[in-house]
Amino acid sequence: MNLRDSEAIDRLGASIFERWGRLDAVLGNAGVLGQLTPLAHLEPKTFQEVMEVNVTANWRLLRSLDPLLRQSDSGRVLFVTSGAARKHTPFWGAYSVSKAALESLALTYAAECETTNIKVNLINPGPMRTAMRKKAMPGEDPNTLPSPDDMAPKIVEMLSPSFTQNGVAVNFRD
Repeated sequence: MNLRDSEAIDRLGASIFERWGRLDAVLGNAGVLGQLTPLAHLEPKTFQEVMEVNVTANWRLLRSLDPLLRQSDSGRVLFVTSGAARKHTPFWGAYSVSKAALESLALTYAAECETTNIKVNLINPGPMRTAMRKKAMPGEDPNTLPSPDDMAPKIVEMLSPSFTQNGVAVNFRD
């Protein structure tokens, strides 16, 4: 599904409801880097795409899936963030801004879910062997980085009913 298709995201919630009536877990992992360039040189359409995928799509998912998560005995939501949200690295503006906004979105939703069975958290994978990382760091040896498979057990743990923390941001490598 194209995460920039907000109407499709709205239909997703209805489809899940029709088939299962509830949702136990959401992993917000999709993200785009945009272009590494000074903020003043960033094309508006590039900034908009980064915000649409990294922030707006996740808000639309929450909007569509919240009623289903509330039907679960232990709904879990986990968003993948980045240290870029807090580093303010030159030329990483669109990505950094989008990840900071995503963190605020997630933590606000976590606070709103405080009295429910829903737990909402963030995970920062750190440098990871992905296509996005290769685009951002073309000279880096990818074999020096963990693969997404290395992080999968932590994601499963944080999406499990036994993970009862809410509103935390976990660094995968800590």
